[in-house]
Amino acid sequence: MLKRIRKLIYIIFAIGLIAASVNLFLGPHSIAAGGITGLAIIFEKLFSFDRSITVLVANTIILTSALIFLGKEAFLNSILGAAILPVYIQFIPKIKLVEDPMLSMLAGSVIMAIAASILYANNASSGGTSLPPLIFKKYFKLNTSIGLLISDGAIVVLSLIVFNTDAFFYAIFSITITAAVMGYIESGVRRRKMVYIISDKNEAITSDILTKLERGVTLVPVMGAYKREEKEMIMVTMDSKNYRDLLGIVKSHDDNAFMITETVSQVHGQGFTYNSGSV
Repeated sequence: MLKRIRKLIYIIFAIGLIAASVNLFLGPHSIAAGGITGLAIIFEKLFSFDRSITVLVANTIILTSALIFLGKEAFLNSILGAAILPVYIQFIPKIKLVEDPMLSMLAGSVIMAIAASILYANNASSGGTSLPPLIFKKYFKLNTSIGLLISDGAIVVLSLIVFNTDAFFYAIFSITITAAVMGYIESGVRRRKMVYIISDKNEAITSDILTKLERGVTLVPVMGAYKREEKEMIMVTMDSKNYRDLLGIVKSHDDNAFMITETVSQVHGQGFTYNSGSV
């Protein structure tokens, strides 16, 4: 129950961020950066439709299509966000919070990326153009990234017709920045170091890693191709902040140690995604 409540809070918060991004940063500068919210900005200019009404009607059509073509699960995963988003857009003030369009585009894009990352992490969405690519994939075997490019690209091209060249390029930059920030959030926020060490002082180095850094160590049997000598290689994964300490430990025992270091973005298991006793 607590997990469900926490998930609900995250979804509601993320939808609020999307609406804030549109009403406070992107919308005031006519930046229609794809999605149903971008379409709402265009329709507001063309027909003076309220953004919340456009989002509600469009999401209703898309959700109905998702129920028909994708099934109940996709429909249920999107209905909450799709229902809440028009409410947020209606009640969050439509004001130009930042006068400079470039700064406003940057702020709105980053906020949009944070919101989308939260939704994806909780297996939810705000409806909109996140669902048509799934339909394209199921029935036309089209990659979801291509499907999203088609659906969002059509809206961005429409913004060129309705607004001006500046708004068009701002929309393109916004989509690019949002995608880049989402990629960083999903894979780069908690980067770790994976280190391989070959040394004649393995026992001392391993002992210090276990006791001083409190990190687990794996010893891997290896053989040099030239001398055909069998050795043990130390393999250890840790947070980046501990990497300097590891270098100090290795240097204190063996100046000639051979080390290979990789930066990794996904580490799962004991000591990282959960803890159980000592690491």
